[in-house]
Amino acid sequence: MSEERPGVLDGAIPPQDNPRLFGHEEAEAFLAQSYRSGKGHHAVLIEGPEGIGKATLAFRFANHVLSHPDPASAPETIADPDLSSAISRQISGGASHNLLHLSRPIDDKTGKVKSAITVDEVRRAGKFFSQTSGTGNWRIVIIDPADDLNRNAANAILKILEEPPKRALFLVLSHAPGRLLPTIRSRCLPLKLAPLGDEALRLALKNLGVPAGKGSELLPAAKGSVSEALKLLNYGGGDIIDAYRQVLSTEGPAARKAMHRLADALSGKDSDTIFGFFVSHIGDDIAERARAAALGGYIGTAERLARLHSETTERLNVSQAYNLDRKQTLITVLGELKQQLSA
Repeated sequence: MSEERPGVLDGAIPPQDNPRLFGHEEAEAFLAQSYRSGKGHHAVLIEGPEGIGKATLAFRFANHVLSHPDPASAPETIADPDLSSAISRQISGGASHNLLHLSRPIDDKTGKVKSAITVDEVRRAGKFFSQTSGTGNWRIVIIDPADDLNRNAANAILKILEEPPKRALFLVLSHAPGRLLPTIRSRCLPLKLAPLGDEALRLALKNLGVPAGKGSELLPAAKGSVSEALKLLNYGGGDIIDAYRQVLSTEGPAARKAMHRLADALSGKDSDTIFGFFVSHIGDDIAERARAAALGGYIGTAERLARLHSETTERLNVSQAYNLDRKQTLITVLGELKQQLSA
């Protein structure tokens, strides 16, 4: 992770500093036209897989709105932001009086990013709206992502969404909108973003300085996500996938040795990013096996794998959230996975 921007992957450009967006031209055009019409919704739920550009789109749109506070005179399209402008510099430095970015805060004791967006963070939004804008401009809150809101924080956001202040705009990001409170979803206009196509992903990686040939090798495993590509490239994600396959394909002492090697790699110091990558990968692997079983008519197997998916991801997420013995949890989970997937 970047030391200057906690939570930002090594090799990534923070969304508030990124002047380029790839692959979401239709969504960007919709936001620009909706705003210009003067009939835009006060809350937009920007949803899609992690790492495809949701936050970059949100900051670009926020920059557009703050740069053109009168919708009727706003341009028909959203241009790449001028990073040297006063508005862009304020957004980048977190110093804008008209934009509040809510994300998981830093724990003062550990120096690490907390596991959830807390109600204290949401109270900042209440204070933000209670203050009078010196410019009379819009007030924009980016919730990044809303999936990280804990229960109290979600309820607090809901209260603000139910009675939004004048000239307020919420950009609510979500990797998994089905997990949000239905009442939050019902008060937002959904805007779905798809994973990046191969060409858009190549351009996004090129924008980050990734050599073209190296980026092309990552395309199949990256699943249209820039963050997945960076985890494969800069965090050893490919090696983790190979090690997982080795655990499932070997037997006896070789399998046990492979489990311990993988568990050591995923439970070492500063391994949170690659651990999260692994949790996502095995979840996708089990889900794909369940889909294949269902399509093949093996309904009982599909149901068993669906339960395994839920139980496995929950156990690993709990281990991460409560700082349990990660290595022992991984060895136990890998053993159960090997047994269940070979059944």
